[in-house]
Amino acid sequence: MKGGGCLNTQLYLDNIVSMFKEELRDNLSGIYLHGSLAMGCFNPHRSDIDFIVVVKESLTSENKKRIAKMTLMMNDKMPNEKGLEFSVILEMYLMPFVYPTPCEFHYSDFHKERYRSDENYLWGGYEDSDLASQLVVAYHRGIPLYGRPLNELYQPIERQYFLASILHDIEGASQDIFKHTMYLTLNLCRVLFFLKEGDISSKKEGGEWGAHSLPNPYRDLVMQCLEEYTGNAGKSEFDNQILSSFAEYMLHEINRLRL
Repeated sequence: MKGGGCLNTQLYLDNIVSMFKEELRDNLSGIYLHGSLAMGCFNPHRSDIDFIVVVKESLTSENKKRIAKMTLMMNDKMPNEKGLEFSVILEMYLMPFVYPTPCEFHYSDFHKERYRSDENYLWGGYEDSDLASQLVVAYHRGIPLYGRPLNELYQPIERQYFLASILHDIEGASQDIFKHTMYLTLNLCRVLFFLKEGDISSKKEGGEWGAHSLPNPYRDLVMQCLEEYTGNAGKSEFDNQILSSFAEYMLHEINRLRL
């Protein structure tokens, strides 16, 4: 496997593929790794194993229940603290691309205990603005775990949809940065990096760019967040005035360049 992290994850990825092949059989079109593991900056203490499952036909309720049950069993054995995060989507929404993209089924650490306590809990059947950016990463930098690469099957997703997706992810940053400092600091860097350079980057790569390219008052903040993200430092304390100023500057630059 290309990409990677500090753990031998191939066994777990093989188990993921086996699970979906067994449950979905001919309905399975492809499984695509995206996120930190695909882009070589996986941190087992902070990162999910992120992937997208593409199917030909809608899942039945029984499909979803069995997938949830098998995922819970697998998730408890994962080497990373946050386990798995994935969405199942219909391939019809990739040709032509539909934004926001309808999601058949979703699993993440956020929903784990609800799945565990209620076998009838099935999260899906909604439109997800985040899927566009995840699919762009999977298309350009992802790893096909099963099926042909996305770039051999579908046209690239238009810039306007990718931009709408990453902008949606930083909505409310001026208020939320005090609570989710590391995540939003690196994500704001990633968005501005794309607008300035056109690069599709990870949070780590966006932060590395920001640490060298942003005005001096903000470089230390970005470096602290990078150190925390990569596990080289514990949770940092930040000055609220700096956080507010940083968010205001970044959002101003992003809004200036997005037009």
